[in-house]
Amino acid sequence: MKRIHGLLGVVALIALWWLLAVTVFADGGAVPTPWAVLAGMGHDGWGFYGPNTTATVSAALQGFLWGNGLAIGVALVVLLVPRLEAVATQLAVISYCIPLLAIGPIVLVVFGGEAAVVFLAAVSVFFTTLIGALLGLRSADRTSLDLIAVYGGGRLAKLRHVQVIAALPSTFAGLKISAPGALLGAIIGEYLGSNDQGLGVSLMISQQQFQVPRTWGLALVAGLVAGLGYAIVALVARVVTPWSYGRARSSS
Repeated sequence: MKRIHGLLGVVALIALWWLLAVTVFADGGAVPTPWAVLAGMGHDGWGFYGPNTTATVSAALQGFLWGNGLAIGVALVVLLVPRLEAVATQLAVISYCIPLLAIGPIVLVVFGGEAAVVFLAAVSVFFTTLIGALLGLRSADRTSLDLIAVYGGGRLAKLRHVQVIAALPSTFAGLKISAPGALLGAIIGEYLGSNDQGLGVSLMISQQQFQVPRTWGLALVAGLVAGLGYAIVALVARVVTPWSYGRARSSS
């Protein structure tokens, strides 16, 4: 039923887009019809969208791995050394609050090129995954932790046998949000001119040249890629943590 509602929502959104394009924005040309956008995408073809999408996805994937790997590592360290929690949390909040457009030029000067795009993608995902991992690690069952302690297990044993498993659902929830976030960070990095190829660069050029259908087409591709990234992580989460989905269905 949820999938049907989601499909109906997409159909309604496309219908609203088409209606606005042929009525309110018919004279200005700033909002092309969905058919005009698809026709422009077909004209540009894979030769245009393929390399640009590949470049952005590659940088976003690297940032996704670096940012989430660092976030999960910091969460584990904080759990083993609780005194570091305040410092880690403050760094995460700072990374979340600083606008990417503000630090983008600085990052571009310091790193330059694709490294700046990867860095911004990593910053975009760090906070969400760190908070999800910390909440998940703390949600471990107290009885199971006490049982490990009774049998002589220390912090590492508790972490390995109880806390990591308990943290998987919350961590994957953060990772699902991080997938579109990494793509957004990469596009912003490219938009600032730190690369010569990618969706962000193409968006900037299309806007400057007032190529409206191509601009909408690039935005549509970016949205589809972001949704695909979310869906892939959600599928992995369903395979790795089937008990969390079963519990959610039973509670509903």
